[in-house]
Amino acid sequence: MPQQAYRYVLCRPVPFPEVMSTFDLALIAVQSLHGDERTRLDARFASDAGKRTLAIDAGTPVGQALNQIFTGFARREFGDHAFRVERVDRVPAVAEPAGAPG
Repeated sequence: MPQQAYRYVLCRPVPFPEVMSTFDLALIAVQSLHGDERTRLDARFASDAGKRTLAIDAGTPVGQALNQIFTGFARREFGDHAFRVERVDRVPAVAEPAGAPG
C-alpha cells in the first residue's frame, strides 16, 4: 500500500532557511499536540534546499497534523502563491526523523 506524503515546492523567492524555521515552529506545535516521543517516532520529512522542496509524510496522525500546521503557518507567513503542494507516494528515502541531530 503506498504511503501518502506531500511535497512543498517554493514558487517565489522565499529564503529557504525561513521556510525551515517555519517548519521548526510547526514541529513544536505538533509536539505540543502529540508529545515529543510520538513526534520523534512518527514525523518523517526530507528537505532539499537546492530544489527548494520539503516533503512531509502524512501516513500517521502526527504527519497529518504536521502537514496541516505547516501549510497554515507557511500560507500566512509567505502568502498563498509562495508555494505549491503536490501529493506524492512517499517521502524520499533520505528523510530524517523529527528531532534527529542535524
